[in-house]
Amino acid sequence: MAEPILRPAAPADLPAVLGFWQAAAEDAHRPADSSRALEALLARDPDALILAVDAESGDLVGTVIAGWDGWRCHVYRLAVHPGRRREGIGRRLVAAAEDRFRAFGGTRADAMVLDENTLAHHAWQAGGYAPQPEWSRWIKAL
Repeated sequence: MAEPILRPAAPADLPAVLGFWQAAAEDAHRPADSSRALEALLARDPDALILAVDAESGDLVGTVIAGWDGWRCHVYRLAVHPGRRREGIGRRLVAAAEDRFRAFGGTRADAMVLDENTLAHHAWQAGGYAPQPEWSRWIKAL
């Protein structure tokens, strides 16, 4: 099987991304994603949403958002199709995000990972990430 192609998302991809996240991503403790939010992301930063697309079928098999705000590097929505896990797709997506951050001059990336998502903990640890116990995330719905 050929390695998936990594590429930035285009507006035409957004419905497939939303459907993919319903099947492949962790959605607990958060508002639902929307087309409007993804359209705003692409309008602000067209290369932030990176897709892994099967080279033969064209099917979406992975995603990551490499968010750069001009100061910090944030990794969001890393998701790999359940039937394609353990093929290195997630590792390649994270590496692409990190390459993007380095090109901007970023020096440290953070990933938001749910405490109870132990499957993801193993993947992030394998990639060299570690929890930062002295910080807590504070949020407010807008």
